[in-house]
Amino acid sequence: METTTPLSALNPGTHAVIVAIQIAPENRGRLLEMGVLVGTRIELVRRAPLGDPLEIKVRGYNLSLRKHEADLIQVRPC
Repeated sequence: METTTPLSALNPGTHAVIVAIQIAPENRGRLLEMGVLVGTRIELVRRAPLGDPLEIKVRGYNLSLRKHEADLIQVRPC
């Protein structure tokens, strides 16, 4: 079995596939509407100077996530 890591632990430029979203269901809807789904390929583009927020590329556009949200998204680097 391949190992997973939190999205927040990736290095900029790393591509990964989302394998689990552990955000509470009442807060998950916004991410799902923006295309952050299990099985989606993403790339960590960059971090803000103090590490929060993170910028990811998903489905052809860039999206900013708070670090506490990225901590709850498990990915498999590819």
